[in-house]
Amino acid sequence: MEPDYDVIVAGGGIAGMITAASAAKHSNQNLKILVIDRNPGSEVGKKTASGWICGDAVSQGSLDFLAKEVGIRYSKPELEHAVHGVVAYSPDHASKAMFDGDGYVLNRKLLPQKQMNDAKKMGVEFLFETYTEGLTAEDGFIRGIHCRSAKDNVTFKKTAKLVVDATGSASRLRTGLPIKSYIEKEIDKENDMESTGRYILTFELGERNSTYFDPEFAIIHLDQEIAPGGYAWVFPKGENKVNIGLGVQKRLLDARNRRLGRNDTLQSLIDEYIRLNPVIKNWKLADSPEDVGNAKGSWQVPVRRQNDCMVANGYMIVGDAAWMPRPIDAGGIGPAIYASTIAGRVAAEAMQSKDTSESGLWKFNTEYVKTYGFRMASSEILRRFLQTISNADLNYGMKHFLGQDDVDRIIRREHPEFKQVGFGNPAKLLWVLPKLAFARGLHYAAEKNRKLVQHYMNYPTSPETFPEWHRKFKAELQEAYSRFA
Repeated sequence: MEPDYDVIVAGGGIAGMITAASAAKHSNQNLKILVIDRNPGSEVGKKTASGWICGDAVSQGSLDFLAKEVGIRYSKPELEHAVHGVVAYSPDHASKAMFDGDGYVLNRKLLPQKQMNDAKKMGVEFLFETYTEGLTAEDGFIRGIHCRSAKDNVTFKKTAKLVVDATGSASRLRTGLPIKSYIEKEIDKENDMESTGRYILTFELGERNSTYFDPEFAIIHLDQEIAPGGYAWVFPKGENKVNIGLGVQKRLLDARNRRLGRNDTLQSLIDEYIRLNPVIKNWKLADSPEDVGNAKGSWQVPVRRQNDCMVANGYMIVGDAAWMPRPIDAGGIGPAIYASTIAGRVAAEAMQSKDTSESGLWKFNTEYVKTYGFRMASSEILRRFLQTISNADLNYGMKHFLGQDDVDRIIRREHPEFKQVGFGNPAKLLWVLPKLAFARGLHYAAEKNRKLVQHYMNYPTSPETFPEWHRKFKAELQEAYSRFA
């Protein structure tokens, strides 16, 4: 019996929308494609009841990749505000690292409408107000999705040659995957998830202090007291408008509270962070039509490397469902753009070759790893190391150990080498000796980066050699986990 669709994409967020559009583009609109989303069409892609909660930042490079590969271009009003780069400040604000590179702060309420309209023009169909409850399987292949209507609770099934899961980090489809595969179903919630939250505010200018607000740069504050295990951000959306928030790791927040005798929560820390900002005064939640229902909220973000395998027979995972946000900064839009663009093309090629097996879809793994994902494991290790150090070490390290070469490498999404940590250079030992343990940790992280990137460059070209590759990969990771436990 012929399935209902060639491709069903579960989830209408950024990754799901672009996957559908990319599959349509690369099949010359010859595929029958359905996007299923739990929200009504007017709120497609909405993450939680609080809105499209996100830091909203995206680089020009990611948008250029999307335009080149899929032909989709964004502009105002979904590109709400342009920035010239990111500036990261030490806890004492005495040191900064400036990461030049044009980008934008998006309007995440308006963007999904643009994406939906683009996809519809390419022949993609939509099914709204529908929950995806589980996957159907036959003969070792995924064959469709069990659905439930959000309007009347009626259950039904939709079948497809390929299901793409873009339902988020807690995906019920992935965790309940009913066939044998190499896809990891569960994430380490204690170590690899961050709780994040943010406000979108309009405000009056208080002091003029560019370390707290700059309309031309996205600002990151590294501070283990205000954002234990994460960081805080001030992303401009105009001269008097801002996306402001922070992320924490629960285990480290609990340890910080015990040390200080406090009972702070994510919400109380965000409120304190805003209160301490001398630029943002007399603020209120943004209440324009393009912000109503999206001005305040929190969400959970995976901060590890992408899933080590992202395909199975008749099934792919992409975006947060594949744990794609960058480990070092929890940025998920860039990885989602790259991955979903590639996923859609691989899906179209699999349809053309009539092979949606694990082997037929394996190219998604290899192309994403070699295009973008090869950096993520080393970023995960650097993140775990940075979560072990104090504000005093952060202040010292940004002043003495972070060189321009490191900044340039980070701009290119590469791992910094920390050449300022010169164990073989007597002139630099004066900087190293006062923070010897910290310096050794940076040196170890840089060395581990080289090994992990090289291992990713040897990512298997077929499923047959994956188990041995994965065994060695996990051994490298486990050594670093133990070092920075």
